[in-house]
Amino acid sequence: MPEPLFPNGPKAPATDEPAPPAPPVRAPGPLVVNRPTEMGWSGISTFMKLPVCMTPEDLRAGGIDVAIGGAPWEGTASGWTGTHLGPRAIREADPIGGNIGRHHLDVRVSPFEVLKVADYGDADVLIGNTEGSYENIRSFTSEILSGGAVPIILGGDHGITWPVATAVAEAYGYGKIGIIHFDAHADTAPDMRGALAGHGTPMRRLIESGAVPGKNFVQVGLRGYWPEPPILEWMEENQMRTHFMAEIRKDGFDAVLERALDEALDQADHLYISLDVDVADPAFTPGTGTPEPGGLTSQEMLRTVRRLAAEVGMVAMDVVEVSPPNDSGPNITALFANRCVMEALTGTAMRRLGLTEPDYIDPRSAGTGTPRGFRDAAPQL
Repeated sequence: MPEPLFPNGPKAPATDEPAPPAPPVRAPGPLVVNRPTEMGWSGISTFMKLPVCMTPEDLRAGGIDVAIGGAPWEGTASGWTGTHLGPRAIREADPIGGNIGRHHLDVRVSPFEVLKVADYGDADVLIGNTEGSYENIRSFTSEILSGGAVPIILGGDHGITWPVATAVAEAYGYGKIGIIHFDAHADTAPDMRGALAGHGTPMRRLIESGAVPGKNFVQVGLRGYWPEPPILEWMEENQMRTHFMAEIRKDGFDAVLERALDEALDQADHLYISLDVDVADPAFTPGTGTPEPGGLTSQEMLRTVRRLAAEVGMVAMDVVEVSPPNDSGPNITALFANRCVMEALTGTAMRRLGLTEPDYIDPRSAGTGTPRGFRDAAPQL
């Protein structure tokens, strides 16, 4: 018998000793992992200090309406790197932190008082293994859906939309999902240097697989110098509806937004929102892998997300391409992404409350209503 490698080290327990006790089995449900007073820069980095769910059973037991999950994958990005750090940065972006007292001043709705929301952690990313990582992201999204919650997935590069939207299409039916895709780029390349998976290919993969037909895509914000004519021709052949920045400059953003709202479900039954932060001008979102000047403003995008969630309703969303190493202080791109999620939650809460009229603003915030506590009648003399 060979000598032990570490003769004076700890000895293995004898086989007749009892096995250690199994960990206690907890009842399913959300886990509160932060103290109520912890700020955005302290405690455990869940989105807005929300409770954590780890399984579909947790989601169902907690009656969770929306679950925030991460997909920290960047194996297919072609621009500046760092998007795998996006989910953590988006969670940590709010300097105040916490979900108590979050009252949207435009619409006077507190989303966390209307909805039950939880953080579902991150999908298991396998470094160097695109196929395995995509499968994990797909099954991760499927878990959230099976738990009865609406998934909002934080990327990661835009390649994650392929597995995430596939999971949503599997849940609701191939061809039943419509995607409004906000981006500077079409992401319809046939491949990326021979690789089918990439942050420039996910929309093409979804169309080719039948999960989301081309006619179910509405794209907003495309500009710059890509894609080239053969890809644009492919997009037209597949009936994709694309609103370029040239159209927005010509007709105004509000007019184009109304067209996109009308198109959102004219060919589909359920809406998925895919938001690449580079749809906004780099002045507003510098921290991204492939910035393109000449985009939308942060104000335009925040209002748009809220309107889609309130007026149309959504079954899933992803927010992608936040690159913290390329961001400028204080993390303004991550904060923009954080607020896009908050607007989606606010819009979803508005829809539940019946506030679905076009571009709803509370009259008090619009300056046309009487503030609470004031009398309508003139004072008696």
